[in-house]
Amino acid sequence: MCTLVILRRPEHEWPVLIAANRDEMIGRPSLPPARHWPDREEVVAGMDLLAGGSWLGVNDWGVVAAVLNRHASLGPASGLRSRGELVLEALDHADAVAAASALSALDPDAYRTFNLVVADNRDAFWLRHAGTGQIETHPLGDGLSLLAAGDLDDSETRRLVLARPRFVAAPPPDPDRDDWAAWQDLLGDETRPPGEPANAALRFRTGDFATVSSALIALPAAALGERKPRFRFAQWLPEPLSWRDAIAR
Repeated sequence: MCTLVILRRPEHEWPVLIAANRDEMIGRPSLPPARHWPDREEVVAGMDLLAGGSWLGVNDWGVVAAVLNRHASLGPASGLRSRGELVLEALDHADAVAAASALSALDPDAYRTFNLVVADNRDAFWLRHAGTGQIETHPLGDGLSLLAAGDLDDSETRRLVLARPRFVAAPPPDPDRDDWAAWQDLLGDETRPPGEPANAALRFRTGDFATVSSALIALPAAALGERKPRFRFAQWLPEPLSWRDAIAR
């Protein structure tokens, strides 16, 4: 169960902030975010070495895409396309509207179920493939939204219920001051209230399945000109890599 938090502030100089934790089998090989694809030089994303796609990335036009498995759909399935391809296909587009439109027209029977978030500094969408028909497209509103393996802001997902007030209370990242500390600390926090299951924590491990990495992305307003998106990344497993910038400042 991966987790994604998105804060939309349309009038802010950094109108989109995204925090994400990737939960995966520890032995599934991957590479940290970088420009891994020669035919997609504009894309900075983590690379899944098993299927060649990605779980989270951003392009030079300021489009972000992230894919999350839905309940009971972990791992690949014979005869179906990798959901990691969806991130790369979304990042082929120069704005979120075009990306969401193109991906919502895909054949849902070609994929296991998924949640997909596509955003730029103007628009953001949640694409929902729950296995019950066409891929649904839902605009994301302003403010804070949280997503895991169920529906948006799912009140049945304890991790989201517990995480929301913590993100509301924590100071959001300030890219201009290079201050990411509060949200970095939240993403790396393994604590949970007594009696809660292990995966109620934002970062957890149960056997060979765990939170393997965390990421923070900030998108600048168009009016800021030469400012680039910011992409911060930390790997927890199988080998730790401390927080660093995935895009040169």
